[in-house]
Order: sequence, then C-alpha cells, then structure tokens
Amino acid sequence: MISKNYKHVLMALLLGGTLALGACSGDTEAPAELESMAEQAAETASNAAETVSDAVSDTVESVSDELDGNPVVVMETSAGTIEIELWADRAPISVENFLRYVDNNLYDNLTFHRVIPGFMIQGGGYDSDFVEISGYPPITNEADPSLENTRGTLAMARTNVVDSATSQFFINLVDNDFLNQTGTTPQQFGYAVFGEVISGMDVVDEIATVETANRNQHQNVPVEPVIIESVTRR
Repeated sequence: MISKNYKHVLMALLLGGTLALGACSGDTEAPAELESMAEQAAETASNAAETVSDAVSDTVESVSDELDGNPVVVMETSAGTIEIELWADRAPISVENFLRYVDNNLYDNLTFHRVIPGFMIQGGGYDSDFVEISGYPPITNEADPSLENTRGTLAMARTNVVDSATSQFFINLVDNDFLNQTGTTPQQFGYAVFGEVISGMDVVDEIATVETANRNQHQNVPVEPVIIESVTRR
C-alpha cells in the first residue's frame, strides 16, 4: 500500500499539476516505482523552489484598493451558488489578487478542472476546452500557521515553487493539515488560505461527487464540466 506520507506528497503536487498520468492511485496497491517517483518529485520541488528568483515580477505586494472589512463573493456555478468570505484582514495580497480576477470577469466561464473526493476541488485556470487563461504575475505566498487548510476554506493553488500562485484556487473538502505551513523550507511552506465558504458548502460537496477521468496530461477532470458561470462581489 502507498504510505500516508507519500500520498500527501502526491496530493500536494497535484495542486500544481506536476505529475504525469497514472502517478496517483489513492489507497490501491501501487508499484514500487510510485514511491520512488514521489521522492524524486519532492526533491525536484525543493530544488526548484530554492532557485526561484527573490524578485517575483510585478507581484501584488500591497492592497491598492481600500477594502471595507472582509469582502464576500458570490460564485455561480453549474452546480449551484457558493458564497465565500475573503479574509482581507489576514491575507491581503491573496485577496487583492483574487478580486483582480473577479473584477475583470476572468473567472467567468472557467471550470473546476480537478476534483478529488476527500481532498479538494480546484478551479480558476481553464475553460471547458482546457484552454488556459492568461493570468497576472505570481504573488507572494501568504501561508501562515494560523491560516489552516480546514474544510471549507479557500486557498491558492500553485506549482512546486513557493511564490508561484496566479489565478488557480481550491476549496478544501476536509481538514488537509498536511497543506499547512509548518516551517520555512519549500516542503514546509504550505498553501495560502485566504477565505472560507459561508454558504453553499452543499454545492461544493455535490461537485466533489462528479465522475472524473484523465484528460490528456490532466488527472481527476470532471467528465461533465463543472462551469464557474460568474464570480462577483456581493
């Protein structure tokens, strides 16, 4: 059986879409090569993060617009409505970045392109034809031990590089403690939480039940696209 630690490594890497097809197999019997692949992927992630430039071009380092409290956004999807409170007081860079996409309608008609029951649903990067949107420059990772990846929280997806988040986000289906920040090394840095579902978690859970399959190099793709019809401020 694949060990819990290796499964966590593979799940975290899936958030950045870094694994080839067939590399993740849940709790079923897995070949010995799978654990070796996880070790190599983790080492590659560490090396990539350690060599990333100190300057992330044009990153959103400050909130340019005054935010009155914590904004709430309404996400209309083909499965129903989800309302999310954004924690501008705790993760201002991530919130400002997210709202930049919202206010410019860049999330409209995209999809939840990765759905993994018992883990998370991920969207904000592709339309139903898997055409990737052209996003803004990466932002600083605001992961913090006090911002935990608990059920219903909204967090920034990223590659293996710590400061690489752009448009993609995910909603945690369970308490994913292994995604929390536990230190300052690349492996420990975690994923930045910046909001929480306040209405429509039943919709999130419904999305988590859709049938998925592999599509080209992408895994866990809904067979019937789950469309993000619009995201607007409430």
